[in-house]
Formats: sequence, C-alpha cells, structure tokens
Amino acid sequence: MNKINELFGSMVFNETVMREKLPKDIYKKLQATIREGKALDINVASSVANAMKDWAIEKGATHYTHWFQPMTGVTAEKHEGFISSDQTDGVILEFSGKELIKGESDASSFPNGGSRSTFEARGYTAWDPSSYAFIKDDTLCIPTIFCSFDGSSLDKKTPLIRSLADLNEQVLRILRLFGETQDKQIQVTVGSEQEYFLIDKEDFLKRDDLRLCGRTLFGAKSPKGQEMDDHYFGQLDARVKAFMNELDIELWKLGVPAKTEHKEVAPRQFEIAPIFETSNMATDHNQLTMELLKKVADKHGFACLLHEKPFKYVNGSGKHNNWSIAANNKNLLEPGETPQNNARFLLFLCAIIKGVDEYQDLLRVSVASASNDHRLGANEAPPAIISIHLGEELMGILEAIENKTNYDKTFDKYMEIGVDILPKFPKDTTDRNRTSPIAFTGNKFEFRMLGSSMSIACPNQIINTIVAEELCQFADELEKSDDFKKTLNHLIRKTIKNHKRILFSGNGYTDEWVKEAEERGLYNLKTTPDTLPYYTSQKNIDLFAKHKILTSQEMHSRSEILFENYNKNIYVEGSVMVDMTKKKFLPVILDYQNQLAQTIIAKKKACESLKCHTETEMLKKMEMHCDSLMQNLEILEKELAETEKIASLEKRSRAMADIIVPCMDQLRADVDALELMIPSSLWPVPSYTDILFHE
Repeated sequence: MNKINELFGSMVFNETVMREKLPKDIYKKLQATIREGKALDINVASSVANAMKDWAIEKGATHYTHWFQPMTGVTAEKHEGFISSDQTDGVILEFSGKELIKGESDASSFPNGGSRSTFEARGYTAWDPSSYAFIKDDTLCIPTIFCSFDGSSLDKKTPLIRSLADLNEQVLRILRLFGETQDKQIQVTVGSEQEYFLIDKEDFLKRDDLRLCGRTLFGAKSPKGQEMDDHYFGQLDARVKAFMNELDIELWKLGVPAKTEHKEVAPRQFEIAPIFETSNMATDHNQLTMELLKKVADKHGFACLLHEKPFKYVNGSGKHNNWSIAANNKNLLEPGETPQNNARFLLFLCAIIKGVDEYQDLLRVSVASASNDHRLGANEAPPAIISIHLGEELMGILEAIENKTNYDKTFDKYMEIGVDILPKFPKDTTDRNRTSPIAFTGNKFEFRMLGSSMSIACPNQIINTIVAEELCQFADELEKSDDFKKTLNHLIRKTIKNHKRILFSGNGYTDEWVKEAEERGLYNLKTTPDTLPYYTSQKNIDLFAKHKILTSQEMHSRSEILFENYNKNIYVEGSVMVDMTKKKFLPVILDYQNQLAQTIIAKKKACESLKCHTETEMLKKMEMHCDSLMQNLEILEKELAETEKIASLEKRSRAMADIIVPCMDQLRADVDALELMIPSSLWPVPSYTDILFHE
C-alpha cells in the first residue's frame, strides 16, 4: 500500500509538490487563483515556472510543452527544451513565467471551421492553473487552453472552463436563497467509464480497415459472438492482466485515479473506470487514459480500439459520463432519507429535468459523430431519443407533488437475499436502465450516450450550461419573491408538470417508445446529419451567448468542423472499402472461382457422367454475388466522386448519410457473403472469429 501511495501522482506538480517547492506567499496566491478565480500575477507565474522547471529536471525531464485539446478530439503538444544559450560555449536551463503562461502555435493548421484563414496563422496556448502540470515521456506537460489571434476559442477546454465558472455562479445564487453561503466555489464532479477493445496487434496490422478507420468495414458474423454472456466480468487472462497492471501504474503516476477494470459483454471488450474528480481534471485525465490505453497495449502486443463500433454483431463501446455537483462538501444531488421533503434537492433535480427537456437537441449534438451513429440504439447503447430515467421512488414523489398529494410509500431500503448467513445491504433507490440515455443513479446523473473515442469536454460543457440556465431562471424568480416557500413550491410543481414528457423508465429500444416519444414531442435524431443543424439554432446561440460560453462565430465554426469531420470520416471509409475490395478481396474471389471451374472441368474430363452439382451451384452463387459486388463497387466509386463535388458541408453530409452509407452497406453484404463461401485459409484478412477469439 505504501508503494502505491508513493507512486500515485509522483509525476504530477500537485498541491503537495507546490506546498513543498513554492514560497508560502506564492503558494497562497496561486491557490487563490485556482480556487477563487483571482487574476494571476506575473511574479507568481515566474516563481511557479522556476519551481516547475527544477522539479521536472529532478524527475528526468528535458523539455516542456503546452499540452492542449484542439478540435481534433485528441491532444496536441509542441516540445521546447529547457536549454538556453549562456552567451559562451555552454547552455543554461531556463523556464520563465512568460513561457509558462503563454505559448504560440499555428492556428490555421488545426480545425478552425473557417474562423481563421491560412495567412492568419497565429494562435496562442495559455496556462490553465486549475489543472495540474505533469511529466510524460520526459517532458513537462502544462495543461493549456488554445485560442486564435482574435481570442476565439479553438479548443474543447475553453468552453468547459467557462461553463464551470458560470454554473458556479448560478449554483451559489440558489444556495444563498437556502441560507448556505460558506463556499465561494462549487465542485462539478465527473466519473467517465471508458470502454475499449483489445485485439492482437498482428491481426490489426493485417486489416487496412482497422488501421485506417479504427473499425472493420467488412466481416462475416462469427458462429459465436456474445450470446452466452460468458465474457462479461470473466477471468482475465495473463496477457490482459499484465497490460492492465502496467496501465494502472502509468495512470497512477500521472495522478489518474484508475480504480475499476473488467471484461465487458462483447468478446475482447473491456472497461476502465476512475474515481470521480472535478470536471476539468476528469477531462484531462480521460484524454491521458485514452492515450495510455493505446501506448501500453502496443507494448503488450495488442492494439487498443477506441472506435464506437469496431465490430458488427456485438456491443459497441461507450463512455458513461457520471455527473454531479457539490458544495460545502455535500452532494447537491443526494436525495437524503426523505427526498420528498428535501426542497433543495428537488429544485436542483427540476433544473436538470427542465434543462434536458428544453435542450434535448444540444445534448444529442454533444455525442454526434459518424462512429457513434453505428452504436446508438442497440446492444446496451441508449437510443438516439433523449429521455431521463429517475426510478420508481423519485417518479412517485414527482407525481405526488404535481397532483398535490402526499407521498407516503415506504421504499424498502435494504436487500434481503433470504438466507440468514448472507448479510443485508443497502438497496439503491433506482435500478439501472441500460436503454436510458440519462439515468439518475442514486446521487448523480449518468449520461450514457457518449462514444468511447470522444472527449468528455463538450458533453459536460453543455450539461453545465443548460443547468446553469435553468438555475438562473429559478434564481431570478425566487430572488424577487416576497414568499420564498410559496414561490419555491409553485416553481417545482410547474416544472414537473411542464417537463414530465422527458421522463421515461421503460424499454427505449421498442417501436412503441419511438411512437410515444414522437407523440410527446421529443426529438428522434438518428444520424449526425439529422442532428448538427440544431447546434446553431437561434435558441442555442442565444443560450451560449447569454452565459458567455461561445460566441455565434465560435458556434458556427464548431458546426462546420463537426460537419467536415463527419464527411471526411465517411469518405475515408468508403475509399478504404473500394481499395480493399479491389486489392484484397476480388483477386482471392476470382482465383477461387477459377479453382472451382478447373475442378469441374477436371472432374468431367475424368468422368463425363459426373454432374458436379455442388461445385456448379457454388460457382453460380459466387457469380451472383460477384456481379452484385462489381455493380455496388462501381456505384460506390461513382457516388463518392459525385458527393465530393457538393460545396455545402451540410448537404454533403446528408448525401453521405443517405447515399454513401447505404452503398457501403450493400458492398459489405456482398463481400461478407463471399467470405462465408471461401476457405478461411484463403481469405486475405483475419476473420471475426480469428480476431475476437484469438488465443
């Protein structure tokens, strides 16, 4: 245990290190910046920079980098050495406050949605003191935000930080109304459960679709998949266990509180989950987790797949985002023993219900991507229709409040197994609804729609903003009231009545729910092109402008980036399908047809009376699929070329979804059918059975 304690955070410039390395007055001023948002003094920055440099060099670092999260969805870094000329033949080691606070990058070379021209290239990275610096690969990594020369946000972290500050302000307004004024800052906590696949590296390298697209574009169904549920929570084999042990160590060094790891439902699928952290830190740590999953996997002869649907016919991978808020060391989403009497909890609950209902479209936008479109709606992934599952007790309480009746049902607080030797244990007030996009799970909300490869920054920024908006509206009404209790009761009842349509605890996979959701007026945005136009609706532009999260220009640029990402993703996949069909599959298919034909000729030559029925029927069937394959291949090539000519990104995305994706599905169907007719020893790429059940 002592070894783990020493290991955890050993490569992080955290509060313990700051307290040790910084002068007391500097430490206090820095903490005031971190905890209270006070402006950072350049003298403080210089002192911190010097201490950071000395600490990092002691740990073996030779370089530093401003580590940021551009709109690519992954992190970026430009390394600079600590060395500087000493005006003689040697060097000195320097790192100034100016270098800590600000860096420069080429803003036009990162996705910017047209907000920057190529000749307007200058961009800046700026230190985020609220997230700890750390050492990775002998480099001091300084978490930063990224903006253009005119101050426009070009990253995922800036809007998140803005939303946290705004939510903080609105929560404190509400708490003051309840007589709570101790804290100046709340804590928004997030725990992100990360799912992933581990496959053998040799299989990964043999498939162009996995290497170039992160998922299999072809693949016939294996005779065995996840039907037996035998992989879920199963015993870890030695190689996987060794991988997980090293992953934990590397994560713990960087202060990532990795805690839970297990096999998931699909073969070769796994999950890692951390202890809850503040939202900003959790975002950084999830990016590090995804990076280290791939790095450590490679060392153990694996390839880690973070794609949302790398294999057809089995579960895809998500990232369940557990979100909560706390103040004065108390979870504001904790119902307590009698939730029906906990007015503060009910008010915060109503703010979330109202926000999710009014901004369903934004929440759906936050998880929209070409890869996540494959996952949503089946195999334990929630549907594209946003709804909230609260559980029996809370639903009963809200119904009683709406109807002005007493809630007197007694909820069984303990589980009894029925055998005396087995202990009783506390029972959760809500069950897990795997088909619910957003579920209340005791004292937090679990947003289950996130894809496994996504940054959690955007979904959390949107959750923070919509909750801040509803709390702002509530505070405006309550602050001007002469009768707080009466207004509060009216507000809670009105919110339940007006927004209960978003509450649903049934099976989200059924056709009945799709019909009912439509009758309730809920969105059913099945694909990314269906979803993205809502991002820049006037309602949503007004929301972000009001709370100073994003400007209209920043939103339109993000919209353009999202459309562009979708189009590029589908185009690359279509092109890879064409390439693999021509170079990998067709030669093998035609060669095997020739073998069959030669077998028929040879048999009939040896004995003219032989009918060769089996070989002839196989050849006919293969020829039928080959004809279809060639036709669908030509169509896909033609449509890819035509779609690329569409100037409008939005219209092109519509064509990608409506034309290219169905063409890809048809081509895949032909190739997969032919795979089942050709000996596995001849098939040019590893099959699903090879990959998913590789021992």
